[in-house]
Amino acid sequence: MARSEHHPNGLIHHNPQLSYRGYTLFSANSKEAFLIDMEGRFVHRWRSEKGITNPELLPNGNLIALANPSRQVEGQRGLNGQAASCYELDWDSNLVWQYEDPWLHHDYQRLPNGNTLLIKWRPIPQSMVRKIKGGYRNKGDDPKKMLGDVVIEVTTAGKIVKQWKSWQFFDPATEIICPLDHRMEWSHANSISLTPEGDWLMSFRRINMIAVISATSGAIKWKWADGTTAHQHDVNYTERGTITIFDNGAHRRGIDFSRALEVDARTREILWEYTDNPPFSFYTIMGGSARRLPNGNTLICETAKGHLFEVTPDKKVVWEYINPFFVTNPRLGGRINMVFRTHRYGAEHAALVDKDLDPARHKNLNRLYT
Repeated sequence: MARSEHHPNGLIHHNPQLSYRGYTLFSANSKEAFLIDMEGRFVHRWRSEKGITNPELLPNGNLIALANPSRQVEGQRGLNGQAASCYELDWDSNLVWQYEDPWLHHDYQRLPNGNTLLIKWRPIPQSMVRKIKGGYRNKGDDPKKMLGDVVIEVTTAGKIVKQWKSWQFFDPATEIICPLDHRMEWSHANSISLTPEGDWLMSFRRINMIAVISATSGAIKWKWADGTTAHQHDVNYTERGTITIFDNGAHRRGIDFSRALEVDARTREILWEYTDNPPFSFYTIMGGSARRLPNGNTLICETAKGHLFEVTPDKKVVWEYINPFFVTNPRLGGRINMVFRTHRYGAEHAALVDKDLDPARHKNLNRLYT
């Protein structure tokens, strides 16, 4: 369906018998994040002048998120996903913690000890840059300069207690940049989460690699980079020990299309996948998420269209919602309603205990957008 001012948004479909009942969290690529019920009604809203990107609820009921890019570095070198800080808001949008660094990007992970893992960019040593294969150079690029991914662990006081530099563990002979991507950065990490053992499960978009990084030594314990996925995002372990992946499909051989995957971590066998029919009707070149829900369904975010939907194991769509908030973004081209990632929380989730989730509290918002 062509996009127009008359394209439907908000709640599109809901099957109460087959969907996982709960509350869905998303941000609208602006200064707000929203929690909606299964009927698409707004039940809570957070606001920050910092901008809210990639929000997630913590067990204590606080919201953790990334800020908008710093104006000093926004758009520099053609990079996307930059954030000026990672920060935490209480239920009433009061700032309770933040870590500022203009080169943070894409994702974070709050650890059981209260520390936070953050991804950032840092320049790769010049002696290493010339060994890295793939990619193309834009006119005027400095061939000696390239950014690489670094993971830092910071305490609540902002002290860095651990630092992992990707170029110290990657092999330039095998970790090759996609030939259709530029050489301003090497790997472009866009997802970090924990394995059952407490190691780091990470996605590296530009080299089409998913890897498990040892939290103690930094060594690569497992990797999957055989070309099955194409510029993927959002890799996570499920409760049964499998891995879910949002496979964007950008620069895929043949037509570009996205899919949600579940993979056996040991054999790398694809156990389940969701694609649309025809496949190219479900596609986002950027962002995206696929999260396994407690009832076995999967909540999917198609970023570029602001399209959130839930599918059963047999691939039936049982809940569907379109982000109704559009913003102007000249860098990405016109008005967009993109959503980087989404989460669903059951009513029994620790973050929601004793919270007022009455949609009547947001009657003006609901009157406009439901």
